[in-house]
Amino acid sequence: MSPDALNNLFSLLIGFAVAGALSSAYQAMAQRPAGFGLLQQGVAPHSFAALPFLMFAAPFIIMRNTLTGPRTSDLRRAQFVMLATLLAGFWSLMSGTVVLMALQALGVFA
Repeated sequence: MSPDALNNLFSLLIGFAVAGALSSAYQAMAQRPAGFGLLQQGVAPHSFAALPFLMFAAPFIIMRNTLTGPRTSDLRRAQFVMLATLLAGFWSLMSGTVVLMALQALGVFA
């Protein structure tokens, strides 16, 4: 495996791990699961604070909503699940890259 591919895989995994940790911490503190509805609370300071949170927690929320969302039929369309998985994976790759860059800037990760 090439170093670039390994770096991308590590970024993807870090992105999903950070998303899961943030979502679980929010659920433990707020006693309800995190969701995109946090942005629909009008113009308030906590709505602005929700934006950076959702930027990093979105991959977990997308996958949770895809796998446990309301079912219109017994079988989900494979195309919808694949599209949601690709979206969450790409988002996780990008947020994981940002986390790794921040860790490198702090000198925690070489």
